[in-house]
Amino acid sequence: MSVDVVCLGESMVTFLPSTPGRLADVPSFHRGIGGAESNVACALAAAGHTARWVSRVGADGFGDHLVDAVAAYGVDTSAVQRDPHRPTGVYFRTAGERAAAPGDGDAAEVVYYRTGSAASAMSLANLSRRAVWGGRILHLSGITAALSATCRGLMRGLTARTPGRPPVSFDVNHRMHLWQGDARGPRLLLDLARGADLVLVGEDEAEAVWGISGAAAVREALPEPGVLVVKQGAKGATAFAGDRASFEPAPAVDVVAHVGAGDAFAAGFLSATLRGLPARARLRHGHLMAAAALTVPGDIAVPPARAHADRLAALDGRAWGTLRLGPGWTGHGTGAGARPQGPAGHQVEVRRQ
Repeated sequence: MSVDVVCLGESMVTFLPSTPGRLADVPSFHRGIGGAESNVACALAAAGHTARWVSRVGADGFGDHLVDAVAAYGVDTSAVQRDPHRPTGVYFRTAGERAAAPGDGDAAEVVYYRTGSAASAMSLANLSRRAVWGGRILHLSGITAALSATCRGLMRGLTARTPGRPPVSFDVNHRMHLWQGDARGPRLLLDLARGADLVLVGEDEAEAVWGISGAAAVREALPEPGVLVVKQGAKGATAFAGDRASFEPAPAVDVVAHVGAGDAFAAGFLSATLRGLPARARLRHGHLMAAAALTVPGDIAVPPARAHADRLAALDGRAWGTLRLGPGWTGHGTGAGARPQGPAGHQVEVRRQ
């Protein structure tokens, strides 16, 4: 069955602290799911697209939980393989942001138990080409390349410009902890990005991994992708299509947790791309989906109804520039909501779906 987007990569059971503090001091944890590519698949399915997640999990209870939880979002999990010899990966984390570079003082503590996981055994030989190529877009991330030698071979094969290959979306998603001690990481991530049709990378990420500063310099280093999106944190994001560059500021957000925002941005941008929307709308939908993730504690947020998101994305520049989004703004909960500010600070009503 053909779908809008196929997302390939490892997902893990995540354990989030019940209270703030160091992992050494946290008394208990809440179980969830996490994985860059499955996060994108879940967000796209929740936004009304068809999505397939391709991966491997252990033949264990954690694998059962992952597959069931992802499928509950409406994602096709029929291509997920069960490995009787390797476990499902798990990780524990605190609530801060992931480190982009060594020495990041406010970065989260993250402890992975994924070495030798079922997903690390993914390869070109054991995955179905029909399932992987069966979408309008194939979405990948650099995380997969860090898992094992067979995963690196898989990623090189999937980003090779082979006849009949679907357009490839590649989120660099550099994970410093996974590449420690492996000097090949930066070069490999650059090569994989050059083989993709759509690339997403954080400005701070490009600086940390490649030593490249500024969106224009990233484009100079990556001229091959038809579309390049450089995410610039709270400032916004720049999309390059050919020689054209479009910048859209991000709305102000009352952040609950930073987990999953990059994956949500990718889902929003891909959703608008599938709908054939112009560059400004693609960036704004990326920002809105990221804002949905930023205003909930977990990796995956229910996105706003499409009509709601379309109305916000269509705001004029002034109204968009004063938009502030808080918990509950998507209409799937309660909280501060969406608050564009009018002249002299007066609130402008945005009705929810």
